[in-house]
Amino acid sequence: MTTDADFLADCRARLAFDLLANTWNAVVLWALRGGPVRHGELRERIGGISQKVLTETLRRLEFNGLVARRAHPGSPPRVDYELTELGRSLLAPIDAFGAWAFEHGDAVLAAQDRYTRER
Repeated sequence: MTTDADFLADCRARLAFDLLANTWNAVVLWALRGGPVRHGELRERIGGISQKVLTETLRRLEFNGLVARRAHPGSPPRVDYELTELGRSLLAPIDAFGAWAFEHGDAVLAAQDRYTRER
């Protein structure tokens, strides 16, 4: 059971919410679910994300221990990204949130439309 104290600014629940609050974090994690991917391929998979934003997102996810960056020697050097076990543990909550959005998205859009019309 959670209490109001569980959602204080410095609590672990807040940390988890912050990780998923950034739009691109969940998208990048989901795009990596199939295994290691190079930066360019990842950008193509996602679509609509700039190279700069993807790089920033990957660094943020690596900082939080959710993504591993692997550099492979050779010419040219190759770098790919993959989920860590910690990152994989977020796939189920992301999937559940996506299922909720699919099921309730029309209702949310209708509420937004009503709100806009009434203002």
